[in-house]
Amino acid sequence: MWLADNLASPDVRVVDGSWFMPGSDLEPEEEYQREHIIGAVFFDIDDIADQDTGLPHSFPSLELFTSRVRKLGLGDGNRLIIYDRLGMFSAPRVWWMFKVMGHNDVAILDGGLAKWIDEGRPTSDRPAPRRERHFTPRMNNILIRDADQVLSILGRDDYVVIDARSPERYRGEAEEPRPGLRKGHIPGAVNLPFGQLLTKDGCFKDIDALGEEFKNVGVAANKRVICYCGSGVTACIIAAALELTGHRSWSVYDGSWTEWGGRSDLPIE
Repeated sequence: MWLADNLASPDVRVVDGSWFMPGSDLEPEEEYQREHIIGAVFFDIDDIADQDTGLPHSFPSLELFTSRVRKLGLGDGNRLIIYDRLGMFSAPRVWWMFKVMGHNDVAILDGGLAKWIDEGRPTSDRPAPRRERHFTPRMNNILIRDADQVLSILGRDDYVVIDARSPERYRGEAEEPRPGLRKGHIPGAVNLPFGQLLTKDGCFKDIDALGEEFKNVGVAANKRVICYCGSGVTACIIAAALELTGHRSWSVYDGSWTEWGGRSDLPIE
């Protein structure tokens, strides 16, 4: 594994981006303190967020993001490796946040902490030493979309909107995990549950298999893709898989269904 061979490299920084669904008994930072990859720092997507939107873990301001990652010792010249405890769940959200901020030397640890432990690799319960590092943001707005931008492209043939939630939530047959939300999906969106892109051990399927999954929902080289889910976390799994297949014209709707389903002025199916 590349990370095991390069864990001590001075430019490599490992980031624990774990997050759990509402209602979980697990607390991400407590789990980090209990066990993490040696040298990893904890990135809290609920803390490094815009707290004024009323939505969970909304994308933060440039100033807030820059300040927090500098204090974590993450910055210019670093090769960032992001993982989470569930194999492949919230790490892509952190990966995407750095991509939006213009830090492109960032990757996701396939299989996450679970695979790392299964392979007998070392972990620690000691806090990682931090030395503040300069971070230069270069905002890439094309990778992030808001509700108005999504609304403006509905019905266009050059876009595919992908809903990463379960089929039951997509069809409006299951309760949403957050109260007060309408049921259904964004009009015209196709359903590609994020789990269909992963193997049983939380790794991405091979490139050909990923390509077939995207082909089945209408993704083509000439299509722009907007990904959404419940709150903008697992949508980033779709985005990362698109990136793996070489499809570069993608973005993530940050507010996702928590915003869309919570607003009566937006259409649903």
